[in-house]
Amino acid sequence: QVQLVESGGGLVQPGGSLRLSCRVAGNIFSTSTMAWYRQVPGKQRELLAEISSGGNRNYADSVKDRFTISRDNGERTVNLQMNSLKPEDTAVYYCNARRRTAGGTSLNYWGQGTRVTVSS
Repeated sequence: QVQLVESGGGLVQPGGSLRLSCRVAGNIFSTSTMAWYRQVPGKQRELLAEISSGGNRNYADSVKDRFTISRDNGERTVNLQMNSLKPEDTAVYYCNARRRTAGGTSLNYWGQGTRVTVSS
């Protein structure tokens, strides 16, 4: 059974940093594109950053140059280093794993979310 478990959220002052981690249980990590999303009440979930199984990275404009996504295939972990945090970064952050089956079906897995609050 696949399970994604996030950690590292919390309260931080504007300008500060946080590092989110997501550990994946289940044999899907090495073949999955891993991503981080966030969501605030009343808005759609927003894709922030993704990293392919080969290590290619993409970032949303809102976090480019401030956030860095990385993966450790041996530990089955994806991380999101967040620097220069702003109050508007306050949200629930979700880890996502996306992969295709041999038959071409796209599968998505989600973590339970971790809350990040940026406030003085």
